[in-house]
Amino acid sequence: MKQVWNTLKRYAPWLFLLLSVDLFAALLLWLSDAEGFHTLIGVILLWSLILFAAVLMAVTLRENRRQKLFQAFLSNPDGVREEKLLRVVSRQEREQLQVLAAVLRDSRLRLNRLTEELRDYEEYVESWAHEAKTPLSLLTMLLDNRADEMPPNLHAKLDYVRSQLQEDVTQMLYYARLKSSTKDYRFEEVRLTDLLDEVLEDYAPLLEEKGFVIQNTLGRRTVFTDRRGLRFMLAQIVSNAVKYSGEAPMITISLEHTAREEVLLIHDNGAGVKPYDLPYIFQKGFTGDSTDSRKKATGMGLYLTKRMADDLNLKLEAASEWGKYFQLAIRFPVLEE
Repeated sequence: MKQVWNTLKRYAPWLFLLLSVDLFAALLLWLSDAEGFHTLIGVILLWSLILFAAVLMAVTLRENRRQKLFQAFLSNPDGVREEKLLRVVSRQEREQLQVLAAVLRDSRLRLNRLTEELRDYEEYVESWAHEAKTPLSLLTMLLDNRADEMPPNLHAKLDYVRSQLQEDVTQMLYYARLKSSTKDYRFEEVRLTDLLDEVLEDYAPLLEEKGFVIQNTLGRRTVFTDRRGLRFMLAQIVSNAVKYSGEAPMITISLEHTAREEVLLIHDNGAGVKPYDLPYIFQKGFTGDSTDSRKKATGMGLYLTKRMADDLNLKLEAASEWGKYFQLAIRFPVLEE
């Protein structure tokens, strides 16, 4: 109905022209003092309206057909759809349509090629990440089983190298997954304490070396999300706290509950972020000020954390005071019964 109304407005000038001709004919009939003047005028007006309605309906049906053929052509600009569309367009439009078809087919071909290259890249990155885990597992086994054969300083340095390599490989793997066109998320009830214990265990050597105190008040609370994705987010947040820790470092983890969401708060008393840097910490490659603590920063940890939060439909918010604390809040929507 809306399309008919739009077509009527478009062709309204032709209706006015037709009615003008009818009025001129009526004037001539009136001047000639024709018999049956009123009957003739009524017939002329009725015939004009019927003719205009028929033409309008035919034009509307033709435009509907053109629109459907054009949409089908845009979805797949092959030769068959192009030929069908060429039959219902004007001669002036055919040349432009043929140029458009050539451009669309070339763009689709390049897009398919780029998609294939991206898929190959994703498979290579995932394969490389899994292959890199083999020497990392060997290094972990040596550090666990031969710790008494190594000087404490050497053991600590190798453990740091292992943790850093593990974090870099994990970041690369999840970066490739976030860029992937397919997702393998599995949403379920996740107990936060169990997941946090796994993350803290991975970072235990670094946390112990720096003397971190962990305050965990989560209890047995659960959230509904993807377990692996949330584990990656927590790992990046803990890693960030370790990198920018100060004296007497402490991480406080708590959970706030509202009617609409669960809010996981992770607070550390590290260096924090300067006020003018805070709005940009989730941007890719942003490292903020050039203090000693951030000289080796890549700006990828919080960026990937934010990307993962967006993928899992979670809200991620940051608060900080320079030199005193840094806090991240992960907001989980509460499912209705």
